[in-house]
Amino acid sequence: MREKRIAETTPFCAFLIMNLPELPKDPTPISRGLTDVAPLTHLGPKPTHERTAGEDPIAGVQWEKIEAMSEFNALLADKAKFVIPGTLFFVIYYFALPVLVGFAPKFMDRHIWGGMNAAYLFGLSQFFMAWAVAGLYIRAAARWDKQSDAVLRKARHK
Repeated sequence: MREKRIAETTPFCAFLIMNLPELPKDPTPISRGLTDVAPLTHLGPKPTHERTAGEDPIAGVQWEKIEAMSEFNALLADKAKFVIPGTLFFVIYYFALPVLVGFAPKFMDRHIWGGMNAAYLFGLSQFFMAWAVAGLYIRAAARWDKQSDAVLRKARHK
């Protein structure tokens, strides 16, 4: 295999290939190539972001019981009370600029401050609105973290 790759490359690449250590057999040979940074192998434990709830190493946590807890459902409801209206507000606010420019061009062309018209000020306000929504989300997420910690503590002590 190595000789075939060397024959298909330039002399410099051939030098690099000859000095590479032999890698373990890759279970995904289609994606394996000279440019692969990290060939896919299944030799070690799965990274945490690839684990399912059943493979999670958190000791003493039974996810089915947590799902049935009223505190967990209250946490989900609390998140939905923020995320759904916040997302709707921001999407409407975001698309209001092109809609207003298209359907109310005289209003958006009106000079408000110096040489700035309403469209430019509205566009700039979207940056500040994004920061404000992010700040509100951070504050709410801190509250959700406390709620989820309480749910996990209660689940471990049951």
